[in-house]
Amino acid sequence: MIQTWCEGNSSGIGGASELKRGRLRVAARVLDGRRIAEAVRLHITELARQDAVRHGTPAGLAILRVGTDDAASSLYTQTLIRTSAQLGVAARVLELSETIADDALRQQIEALNADASVQGILIELPLPAHLSQRTIAETVDPRKDVDGISIRSAGNLFLRFPTFVSSTSAAVMELLDRTEIELAGRRAVVVGASNVVGKPLSFMLLHRDATVTVCHIFTQDLAYWTRQADVLVVAAGSPGLVNGGMIQPGATVIDVGINIRADGSVIGDVDYESAAKVAGAISPVPGGVGQLTNLMLLKQTVLARSLFEEAE
Repeated sequence: MIQTWCEGNSSGIGGASELKRGRLRVAARVLDGRRIAEAVRLHITELARQDAVRHGTPAGLAILRVGTDDAASSLYTQTLIRTSAQLGVAARVLELSETIADDALRQQIEALNADASVQGILIELPLPAHLSQRTIAETVDPRKDVDGISIRSAGNLFLRFPTFVSSTSAAVMELLDRTEIELAGRRAVVVGASNVVGKPLSFMLLHRDATVTVCHIFTQDLAYWTRQADVLVVAAGSPGLVNGGMIQPGATVIDVGINIRADGSVIGDVDYESAAKVAGAISPVPGGVGQLTNLMLLKQTVLARSLFEEAE
């Protein structure tokens, strides 16, 4: 049963409560990424169709893999290729040697920059140690940097100019928007300050008029800060870092963590069982933000041509 924390909720998001042992017992509303992903897929498919009609060709995504034979990475790429085809995006993979020189990789990227059939360039990270990630990222045309890895993209986000952002931070915002979580005037706390999630997400929340605090695993008295949050996003890469005792009753909790245990099961950065007893709404792991990450990458690829046409 889907429930919300507020009895008598009139916001339209409402749920139900039950009386148990003479006390009001309320369950958190589950922010179901799988269900939301179904609607997002339909939306992106239609955007891709419109974009292809307008420009005469489907949006193209080039995926660069440099010398990785990691099974998880290969599965990620295969899934992305399959999803691209289903949504109407022409994706292709460039497999490059692990020993490729910096200049040679940059030449590959520059060729993709000049390729009119490519609207998005995704460089799978991390790169081999001998390559300069900063130099490689800056070689990507900002108009094709669909995962927001370049300094130019970060600067555009800071200044609130049209830009691309990391697909994970975009997925968090999509989840919040599609579940009608109010942000303006709310206190948002982001636990995690990575370039991929925490930093870009903090600016995205700020641009939506939230009052934002950024914490991390070295923040002293982390629970003090997390209990201030109306909207709490945890992306620290630390399993079970946040528990129910660290959450303000009724808060919205978004768990971005993906941690694989020895038995192969996946858990987040939030102790779901205890958090769900306190939160008003919570995203599960698995089944939450991760369901939307690839979709946001493809959405940005589809929107690439129109985004920068409008900005010019």
